[in-house]
Amino acid sequence: MLIAGVDEAGRGPLAGPVTVSAVILAGAIDGLDDSKKLSEKKRRLLVNNIKAQALAWSVVHISVDKIDQINIFQATMLGMKNAVSALHIEPHKILVDGNKTPDFKIQAEAIVGGDGKIAAISAASILAKTARDDLMIQLDKEFPDYGFAQHKGYGTQQHLAALNSLGPCVHHRKTFAPVKNLLQMELYS
Repeated sequence: MLIAGVDEAGRGPLAGPVTVSAVILAGAIDGLDDSKKLSEKKRRLLVNNIKAQALAWSVVHISVDKIDQINIFQATMLGMKNAVSALHIEPHKILVDGNKTPDFKIQAEAIVGGDGKIAAISAASILAKTARDDLMIQLDKEFPDYGFAQHKGYGTQQHLAALNSLGPCVHHRKTFAPVKNLLQMELYS
């Protein structure tokens, strides 16, 4: 039975896309775990193994504009559907990290903490996080004053200070509270 593991990275940040990966593994890959529990170096080594050994894998980004248009939950669900659709092999079953799945045409199950329990979900977690981190490092070159390479768009003190000083850029999620509040203050000042 071909099982696709699906996970996302970047639901919580104030900037950048939400990134979703789907992976169908051919066999065991040593060292897989929840991407948040692995060092960046370990994730980078595993990315190459996953891409080389998986039967199929995909990574999709859902843009800031789409997140602001339909909300982060719906954007994540859309990303999951798009990631599975982008696989060149159709799985028999889909296992998603979390407590909800989108409406897939095939059997799907949500597994809370699945990124630490199911190898295919762990692999998807690693691909999604690494791809999103790489994208945020690229955005840092375009907008270096925000520190995207360091915090990857999350609401750290450094990021909030830059946001308050510079205002939001095109990569900020305008519907997320700190950005939304700042925009409202600018509107009424």
